[in-house]
Amino acid sequence: MMALRGGKKLSISIQEHMAIDVCPGPIRPIRQISAYFPRLSPTSPGPTSSPLALSPGVGGAHLLSPLLVPGRPSMGGSLSLNSSMDTSVEITSDDSDDCTALGTLEFDLRYERSSSELHCTVLRAKGLKSMDFNGLSDPYVKLHLLPGACKANKLKTKTIRNSLNPVWNETLTYVGITEEDMHRKTLRLTVCDEDKLTHNELIGESRVPLKRVKLDQTKHFHTCLEHPPPWENEQLHSLEERGRLLLSLQFQPPVGLEETNVGGGGGDRRRSGGLCVGVRRCAHLAAMDVNGFSDPYVKIYLKPDLQKKSKHKTAVMKKTLNPEFNEEFFYEISLPELAHRMLEVTVWDYDLGRSNDFIGGVCLSCRSQGDGLRHWMDCLKNQGSRVERWHILTNELPRTLGHD
Repeated sequence: MMALRGGKKLSISIQEHMAIDVCPGPIRPIRQISAYFPRLSPTSPGPTSSPLALSPGVGGAHLLSPLLVPGRPSMGGSLSLNSSMDTSVEITSDDSDDCTALGTLEFDLRYERSSSELHCTVLRAKGLKSMDFNGLSDPYVKLHLLPGACKANKLKTKTIRNSLNPVWNETLTYVGITEEDMHRKTLRLTVCDEDKLTHNELIGESRVPLKRVKLDQTKHFHTCLEHPPPWENEQLHSLEERGRLLLSLQFQPPVGLEETNVGGGGGDRRRSGGLCVGVRRCAHLAAMDVNGFSDPYVKIYLKPDLQKKSKHKTAVMKKTLNPEFNEEFFYEISLPELAHRMLEVTVWDYDLGRSNDFIGGVCLSCRSQGDGLRHWMDCLKNQGSRVERWHILTNELPRTLGHD
């Protein structure tokens, strides 16, 4: 309808025209759809009616835009142009799982320097995400040391059936963890749901740099589970860790004259010195067989070895990833000559009827780096003393080494 006011035409906008048709009477502003469905964070107060103010328009028309009433503070859920986003979270993704809590995990970590052991006591989890049709889950926790071969250093708790708040109180122990590991490695704790008929499902994970744990002190953690990163670039394949090896070295210096009485005749001879190599044990070896285990043994060489007489082998330990050997081998050699040699130690998986599989190895010499160099120099400097150290096995096969 058109009307005259003061000889001038009064124009009516299309919004006002529609309001007149559906709601006879005084013209009222039309609410926006967002006024009926405000977006609130879980911690925001309940929805309240938002005041709508009209801004003066041209020719007496009104612009239908919500504004704050002057002098009145903004309420939770109000449609304010100046509302702050600091204390609320809006769901902007169509996938609600991205904003769903996965739960929390409590655990203790303790590193024993004297035994080179890392103890992780998995205590409990709370508010886990449901993964089964019954609204519950069958959770368990896996541990991995990163960087490192996941299959070689995986530890696992028992499974708690039908629970979103499981309690484990279970201690898992890594052996052969050096102080250098505590500075450069990260412990990954993964909570999974066990399914007997299908693949186990990942609920969430938590990662803790081990440098946060002080030596010989227990540290408590209460962390929120998170989704794993979309990519994993923890390590280069050429430097994949395949387990740990505990090795002892001792250079035995020549002893004094020793009397001999061979064939009734007297004589003197001097007992030569040499290097005593002790292969103690391995831990968390990579599984090379289909049964999830290996049949490991250890070979050692003192190189260069042109005549190939320096090879020694331990016994084979069946179906284990944590074998104990406790065997010693002796090389008769002088200290100046030993300083120019290299000790090559490799671990193999024995296979009957076919080539043995290489698990990992380590080299010790004056040209080595890291633990290999430190162990070798400690042996040369401390004659007569037995020096033990854990070494990381990698999947790098030495160029001079061939399969048995």
